[in-house]
Amino acid sequence: MKYENHHISIVIPYYNAENEIIKVVSAIPEYVNDLIIVNDASPDNLPAAEIKKTLNNKIQLYFIENNKNLGVGGATKIGFEKAISNGADIVIKVDADNQMDLTFIPDLLNPLISKTSEVAKGNRFRDFKALSKMPFFRRIGNLILSFLIKMATGYWHNFDPTNGFFAIQTKILKKIDFSKISNRYYFETSLLAELYFHKAVIQDVAMPAIYGDEKSNMQVWKMPFIFTPKLISTFCKRIIKSYFLYDFNLGSIYLLSGLPLFLFGFGFGTYTWIDYASKDILTPTGTIMIITLALILGFQLLLQAIQFDIINTPKAN
Repeated sequence: MKYENHHISIVIPYYNAENEIIKVVSAIPEYVNDLIIVNDASPDNLPAAEIKKTLNNKIQLYFIENNKNLGVGGATKIGFEKAISNGADIVIKVDADNQMDLTFIPDLLNPLISKTSEVAKGNRFRDFKALSKMPFFRRIGNLILSFLIKMATGYWHNFDPTNGFFAIQTKILKKIDFSKISNRYYFETSLLAELYFHKAVIQDVAMPAIYGDEKSNMQVWKMPFIFTPKLISTFCKRIIKSYFLYDFNLGSIYLLSGLPLFLFGFGFGTYTWIDYASKDILTPTGTIMIITLALILGFQLLLQAIQFDIINTPKAN
C-alpha cells in the first residue's frame, strides 16, 4: 500500500498523559501528514516543546487548546473538524495514554485504502495471549458491554466496540452530525450508532492492548449507571428509525407481531398466576395453553427479528 498517496491525519485527545504522550508521538509513522493534539483542559502539563522535538519534521503538528474540559468525545470531535478542514482523506484516532500499539496503523489503513470498508477499528479480544494480560474485571466488563453495544448499535459482527483505536474515512465523517455524538465515555458507542444509519462498513483489526502503570480517567464502577440508560435509548432509537421510520420490512412484521404476543403472554400469565394462587384454585388448562402459546410464538418471532437484524448488519457489497 502506498500510504503517501493519501492525506492521513492522527487525532489525539489529550488529558493527564504527560508521562505517556512522548512515547505515543515517537511511534507515529513518517507517512502521516499531520498530527492534531487537542488539549482538553488537562490539569497536567502538555510537553509541547518535547513533542515538537520528538515528532518527525515531515509531519505537520497542530495544538488545539480547549478552554474547558469537554471529555474524550468532545476533544476528538474538535480534532476531526480540524482534520477535515486540512483536507484529510483518512483520520486515525489515538489515545494519549500509550495503550495502543501504533505498529498496527497499517492494518487499520489497508481496508480503507483498498475500499473494503469505511472504518477499521481495533479488536483486543482476538489476541488471546494479550487478552490474558488484561485486568480480569476489565475483561469481563468489556465482554458484557461489547455484547450490549452490539445489540444497541446494530453492528453485530464487530467485537470490542469500546476500543478507541480506529481509522475512518473523512467522507463518512462529513455525513455525521457531530451534535449527536457523545462528548464523554459514550463517544465510541454513539459514533457507531450514527455510522449505522449511513451503512458504513466497519472492519475489526486484531491487536493487543497495552496496560502500563498509567491510571485510567474512567471510573469503572460508574460505567453501568452511565451506559445502561444510554444503551437502552440508543437501541430504541435504532429500532424505531430502522424498522418503522426509514423502512418497513420483514423485521418490522416480526417485531409488530412478536412483541405484543410475548408481552401479552407474560402479563396475562403473571396476572392469572397471582389471581388463581390467591384463590387457591388450579388454573384452567385452556388458560394455561393460551398463555404458553402466546409466550412461545412471541418469543420465536422476536428471535426471528433478532436474526433478521443480525443479517441486516452493514456489510461490503
